[in-house]
Amino acid sequence: MNGSSDGSHRRARIIALVNQKGGVGKSTTAVNLGAALAMIGRRVLVVDDDPQGNATTGFGIEKSALRASIYEVLMRNAPLEDAICKTEIDLLQIVPATINLAGAEIELVSELSRETRLRDALQSVVEQYDYVLVDSPPSLGLLTINALVAAGEAMIPVQAEFYALEGLSQLTGVVNRVREALNPRLHVSGVLVTMYDGRTRLAVEVLAELARFFPEQIFKTQIPRNVRLSEAPSYGKPVMLFDPKSRGAQAYAALAREVAELAGARV
Repeated sequence: MNGSSDGSHRRARIIALVNQKGGVGKSTTAVNLGAALAMIGRRVLVVDDDPQGNATTGFGIEKSALRASIYEVLMRNAPLEDAICKTEIDLLQIVPATINLAGAEIELVSELSRETRLRDALQSVVEQYDYVLVDSPPSLGLLTINALVAAGEAMIPVQAEFYALEGLSQLTGVVNRVREALNPRLHVSGVLVTMYDGRTRLAVEVLAELARFFPEQIFKTQIPRNVRLSEAPSYGKPVMLFDPKSRGAQAYAALAREVAELAGARV
């Protein structure tokens, strides 16, 4: 298990949050899992690799005041260190995103080593953190490929809804191709069920179906539907600061413990 208490230098666990479907909780998980891990003493860097910049907003970062963002880092116009911002949580930092990132998919197409830009940028900081969480866009384009090439693990948030399994075979196929061609360390370390309501038969059936599809990877923790989770980003705070007693905050605290405790088994 990675930890910061003994002062040892270990390479961070780099986890890419991926799903080409939008609205499944990738940014919510990047923000709140990152916050929860930091609150149990882990050093965390969240990398916002999504042009929508929802993780950046979720930490209350003022985008117009940034001197550098992940866009400048990927285009090699700034080192990663110049783009790192502090958050309200001592052990948690973020590399923010702005709308400029929307152009990166096109601008990087003709560039050399376009799939490894994020991995290369992270090399200078991997020993400074226990976890790097990369929030990726709802697509399987070049930004998501960069996240998968940089990561050792892919975490797949999946909404507990009728179409939950739709597209997952395509996503796992992309993960497998990235592993074969660019990143032999990459594996799916966890499938996270989000927006879960155990009172509905549909949610229970979706959970059972996902467990059949990913028998070894599904997390024991499910993230519930929770209004406080939805409200927290508008205040620029993780839910653990906004309402630490809410069901959403408690679920992400449980997920953080599960991620930390299963580190040895999953890596």
